[in-house]
Amino acid sequence: MSTLTEWRVPPANQPRASDYGFDLDRALGSVVGLHAIIPPDAFSAETLGTERAGNGVVIDDGLVLTIGYLITEAESVWLHRADGRVVEGHALGFDSVTGFGLVQALGELDVEPLPLGNSAETRVGDRVVVGGAGGRTRSVASQIVAKQEFAGYWEYLLDEAIFTYPAHPNWGGTALLNERGELIGIGSLQLDRERDGKAEHVNMVVPIDLLKPILDDLRKFGRVNKPARPWLGLFSTEIDNRVVVIGISTNGPAARAELKTGDVILAVNGDKVTSQTQFYKKMWALGAAGVDVPLTVHHHGVTFDVTVTSTDRFKLLKAPKLH
Repeated sequence: MSTLTEWRVPPANQPRASDYGFDLDRALGSVVGLHAIIPPDAFSAETLGTERAGNGVVIDDGLVLTIGYLITEAESVWLHRADGRVVEGHALGFDSVTGFGLVQALGELDVEPLPLGNSAETRVGDRVVVGGAGGRTRSVASQIVAKQEFAGYWEYLLDEAIFTYPAHPNWGGTALLNERGELIGIGSLQLDRERDGKAEHVNMVVPIDLLKPILDDLRKFGRVNKPARPWLGLFSTEIDNRVVVIGISTNGPAARAELKTGDVILAVNGDKVTSQTQFYKKMWALGAAGVDVPLTVHHHGVTFDVTVTSTDRFKLLKAPKLH
């Protein structure tokens, strides 16, 4: 992962202060660098690695909002200010439904919090800034090119994600700013889309409105204080209106049920599924984590039924150490 000193956004894609009606440099000063160390035996280390870096946004005194995969199971977190000063942080909370993560600074950041905007008010075509740690040279003048459903292969679904172009090259935990300089989302992924016969990169951003109902719970409990969704521990994709298993989490429910890569999920509890969205919604509708999930599966010409006992994915994660 690049450090602050190693890269710059191409000048043509950098935001110019004169193009916006707010203090751009002041707003971007609320974005900090984030570096997390995860134990090698952590559940998420296999897929996400043991060293993760990205960005975070100060939204309250010492409270940093980021994308959760950067800090899941982190044993240490470091927050980097643009002036080079580093402050230790504590991984405070993570929500697997939205993907948000919270870090509490353990020292003075002396960074002004960024106000939260209203992501529901945004429209396709709106000018935005995707802000990275380090100011304008590490931020992208972008625009919203889509607002639509997003299904992730890791049992993740957003009813309406925000997509921006041009894409930020160091997207994790970036701040999506509207034309008032308010925070309207947190950068999660870089994806490819085809336009006019050419492939181009876009960022997928988690809308800030999803944070507002859960923020107090994340601060108090480290997670949302309600029954967790069922989790099977399988990775899937859509191929020709079929849900195909492309990976299995080690020691997860799907692995215990002996599901395999290449399996095709035909139905959940007898209801046919032809998309990841249908698969997830029918599974989650069965009840809370721990519920049995009856699946109809096709593999190598054979169709069979199998019941997977779901779990709460948090039970597999290491609790962050208190400092």
